[in-house]
Amino acid sequence: MEKLFIETPIYASHKLKKEAGKNVFYKMECFQPTGSFKIRGMENLCRAHIEKGAKYFISSSGGNAGYSMAFVGKKLGVKVKVVLPNSTSQFMIEKIEQLDAEVEIFGNVWDEAHLHALEIAEKEGAVYVSPFDDPLLWQGHATMIDECAKQMIQPDKVIVSVGGGGLLCGIFLGMKRNNWKSTEIITTETIGAASFYASWKAKKVVELKKIATIATSLGAKKITSMALDLASQFNVTPTTMDDKTAIESTYLFAKEYNIQVEPACGAALSIPYFRPELIKENENVLVIVCGGVNTTQFS
Repeated sequence: MEKLFIETPIYASHKLKKEAGKNVFYKMECFQPTGSFKIRGMENLCRAHIEKGAKYFISSSGGNAGYSMAFVGKKLGVKVKVVLPNSTSQFMIEKIEQLDAEVEIFGNVWDEAHLHALEIAEKEGAVYVSPFDDPLLWQGHATMIDECAKQMIQPDKVIVSVGGGGLLCGIFLGMKRNNWKSTEIITTETIGAASFYASWKAKKVVELKKIATIATSLGAKKITSMALDLASQFNVTPTTMDDKTAIESTYLFAKEYNIQVEPACGAALSIPYFRPELIKENENVLVIVCGGVNTTQFS
């Protein structure tokens, strides 16, 4: 059975090594066929349900998860409907529709689209696909760390952007599986979407009152509780930055590699660029370049 996602390479940052003496490595999930890591979890979830006879999937997503679900659904020959909040760009709507998925716009933020998608899935007998809160997604995302364990020595730190927590859960599970328990995790979020940061500080899941960030892919008001549960088993350092810093980081990354990624990904990239004090001399640091295809704000 041929996989739809690919094994992505790890690139060393020669720029940061030369200019700042930092050993920074990038896991290039932006090279996935759908432009982001989301395809890993979506493929795992979709195949698991198809094996049980499922033929119709309904996803709620602000963009990348829905796009990956549409891509996987088209490749595997199942019907897909994607419910998007009205904050979704026309660019993303068209990309999803190009994959023959049905698109419905509902609500102002992802949380409202999510509840509507749940109702439709129940009425129409479809499989509901969360963009981040499903063990099948986490298991798919964990394959990323399986690859990293083959590609490099165990890093001292892993830097990752957090939205709803699906990627973070996958990384935790992958680290447990590969015995990376001593590796520190630095989580990154933009200030207007910092649900994990707020939850970590409160030691319980906190729901944000609103989402206020250009990094819409991070825009979940509430993280999955599993992200907080797994985080308690690791050395975690939560961080936040403003939108401007996240965007500037995407520009610096584009200068370094000629690749454009979303501000959501820029949040992770901002640590080696703008918070070098968090990376000690001789530490090996792995940055998850989660990618993202909604880069229309740069045009």
